[in-house]
Amino acid sequence: SQGQLCSHRDSLLLEAGFLAVLVAPLHLLKWRSTAWRPHDSVTFWLVRWLLFRLMFASGVVKLTSRCPTWWGLTALTYHYETQCIPTPAAWFAHQLPVWFQKFSVVATYVIEIAIPLLFFAPIRRLRLFAFYSQVLLQLLIILTGNYNFFNLLTIVLAFSLLDEEHVGRWLGRSRRRHASSWPPSLRSFLSTLLELSTYSLLLYWSAQYFGLEINWEKRLLDSKVAFTYHEFKTWLQTVTLPLVGLAFLSLAWEILFALYRCLCLRGCFWKLWATLQWAIFATATVGMFAVSLVPFTYIEQESNDKLWPGIRQMFRAVERFQVVNSYGLFRRMTGVGGRPEVVLEGSYDKQSWTEEGGQNSGAVGLGAVLGAPRPDAVAEGSKSCAHPSGSHRCPSQGVLVRLVQVDQSLYPFSARPPVYIRARLYKYWFTSSAEASQGPVPWWRRQHFQEFFPTVSLGDPTLEALLSQHGLK
Repeated sequence: SQGQLCSHRDSLLLEAGFLAVLVAPLHLLKWRSTAWRPHDSVTFWLVRWLLFRLMFASGVVKLTSRCPTWWGLTALTYHYETQCIPTPAAWFAHQLPVWFQKFSVVATYVIEIAIPLLFFAPIRRLRLFAFYSQVLLQLLIILTGNYNFFNLLTIVLAFSLLDEEHVGRWLGRSRRRHASSWPPSLRSFLSTLLELSTYSLLLYWSAQYFGLEINWEKRLLDSKVAFTYHEFKTWLQTVTLPLVGLAFLSLAWEILFALYRCLCLRGCFWKLWATLQWAIFATATVGMFAVSLVPFTYIEQESNDKLWPGIRQMFRAVERFQVVNSYGLFRRMTGVGGRPEVVLEGSYDKQSWTEEGGQNSGAVGLGAVLGAPRPDAVAEGSKSCAHPSGSHRCPSQGVLVRLVQVDQSLYPFSARPPVYIRARLYKYWFTSSAEASQGPVPWWRRQHFQEFFPTVSLGDPTLEALLSQHGLK
């Protein structure tokens, strides 16, 4: 839902911003400033942990919500036209066959639930595979929808899966990795074997649990959810705390290896100085990891109940600062049965009505646009109000009031204000490719659903009551 997306967007920005302070702190010794410090990998691990919590929870909540579209793998047949601000590419994506839309949902589950487990894999190529999988998903979302900085920030977080050698290749400055005590041929063989085994298991489980089967007669790929809600809840209960243990082992390795790097520095003073920094940042990292377990285990209540009470107490102490948060995007697919939109109309005589302009003016011929990486409050507010579960006190009511009050600082339309204003609720759908083949057609087709707000003007009792209710009079 759009309101939840705004909340998660702000929460992610707050948490990522706080982690940036730990990842890139001020240099205490300006004359000894270096580009690399032994403890950097420890604090940077928190970025990877944040990415894991974001993606894993976003995949899990789609199934724990029991939303029929996610369980039926039909969510994307509605998503492209019902998201807040579709792009031109969304119209074309909406025209893809249903079997491909269902397979895309399966791919989303795999990328959001299964592949994040590889974030902590000891094999470098598996982490690179996880990185490119996440980036691919985010780029596709950017192409088909406008979610401002959210997907760009997620891509930035995904860089925590890379190493200096891989980034160096991008920049044309390839660096050799440290030599290993293992024979190169044996190390390469074991790494390749584990890597191929992982890919094989990933393909097998995907085909097994989502009923992937090629229909040669119809030339399509059939898919369906081949497990029950109870089975998924049991699986989630089984893996949640072990995932915490896996993350802890990964963090412990980073901390111990960082200590080893500190002890390898030359000079007694620099060893002590690096070890002191290591101790401070390792303690902060462990503390952040501990308090993040509370919101992370919200996805499975029994696991949450098993957490140590001291961790809960630590979380309550920092909860108001939102330095750690719970996530879970698109828990339920809204807009099934048509995209609800509130359309504002103005008139001078109550006879002839003209739709007010703007990106959400309701014009069916208005093509969607690629938006800048910033929120569109009017578009998000209009869609959230139009949804049946939206609050009765929504931004559109404030817009109606300002339209007839002619507050130039907030007035988004023409210079000459209308005498009367009303709001009508429409249901919108993308036009089909079959319609487009017959010649130029609008992007949308729509149907009037109901009156959203009655006709008002200055001095109207309904408007006066609304002004008093919102403290505008």
